[in-house]
Amino acid sequence: MKPVIIFILAASAAISAETAQPKPKPKPAFQYESGDIKVSIPTADEPRVKAFGAESIKAAAKYLDDGATCWVREKSCVNCHTTGPYLSERPALIPQLGKANAEIVADFIEFVPAKIAPVKETEKNGHKNYPGAFTAVWRSLGLAEWDKHVTGKISESTERSLRDMFERQSASGAFVSHGEVEIPHITTDFELSLQAARAITAAPGWIAGLQDEALRSKIEKLKSWLRAPEIKNDFDRVLRLQLAHYMPDLVPQAERDAALGLLSSKQHADGGWSTRDMSALYDWHFEMSEYVTNLITNLPDAANPESDAYMTALAIVLMRQNNVPVADERIQRGLAWLKKEQRVSGRWWMQSLYRGNYHYITYIATCQALKALALCDELSL
Repeated sequence: MKPVIIFILAASAAISAETAQPKPKPKPAFQYESGDIKVSIPTADEPRVKAFGAESIKAAAKYLDDGATCWVREKSCVNCHTTGPYLSERPALIPQLGKANAEIVADFIEFVPAKIAPVKETEKNGHKNYPGAFTAVWRSLGLAEWDKHVTGKISESTERSLRDMFERQSASGAFVSHGEVEIPHITTDFELSLQAARAITAAPGWIAGLQDEALRSKIEKLKSWLRAPEIKNDFDRVLRLQLAHYMPDLVPQAERDAALGLLSSKQHADGGWSTRDMSALYDWHFEMSEYVTNLITNLPDAANPESDAYMTALAIVLMRQNNVPVADERIQRGLAWLKKEQRVSGRWWMQSLYRGNYHYITYIATCQALKALALCDELSL
């Protein structure tokens, strides 16, 4: 009997071990889906457009609108990869692409706390942060950009959102990123704090009309931290150019020149830039999962990353925000890369650097590409 018992016990243990293992998630059918809206999963082999122009621009705008619409109808969060980029970038593109979807801003408003209350700092694995800081920053930025480009005046909801955002500011003056990395947008504290700075400068008349001395003090703390943050990687170094655009007094000309020189040195022979060139793997974020590191290190071009749409577009944006003329060879080569890399769906493909399933970074890249093209007067319909 003993051999039988041993066999049964061993089989039972094997079954238990098998059931204890996490099952792989099924491959998603669509990147976004709601009712009649169905947006396919981006892939590297999606055909490129035959010619960049009015029709491909319209397709890109539809992709952004459809993705954000699906998200607010089917999900329940403000995020960095779809609705966040939609409201931070789409309102400014209304002159070129037509009106933005008010359903998205209505969704953001629902997430603004009815009452502003103190938030308690938490600690995990020795890392201190304020819960909801990331969401509060992206929500406030989106609402501020809507007010700036659509209504022309700050709303009560935006004002309340900004106040709630500052309840989540760390003692250093920064807004501290937390959780696992999602490249880009959940990376360093500098990147998140920069988005907060952008939010307060976008909100029409908010800083100039602010009478609350406690809030003014918090703004000064943010500015003080942004003047000399702990720089983690070359991504943060070139993002100093964006800070110089929103808060010019915080970035001396010598720093701008150095950042522009660094950015220029990263341009590839094909005219594009690569996000993965901008940081050593473990300098992206304080928390890097084994899954993410394996994904990135096992990409076919891991040793020599290819140009990608997000960093190419961002590089153009940074140069234009710092008065580099459109005719500059660096910008022209970058624009040529973007135009030939647009896909027939209207979007700009990019490999996910987080999970490798929905490729939401394609959505982020498409937002940034349209912004870059708009800043170069290339979005004529």
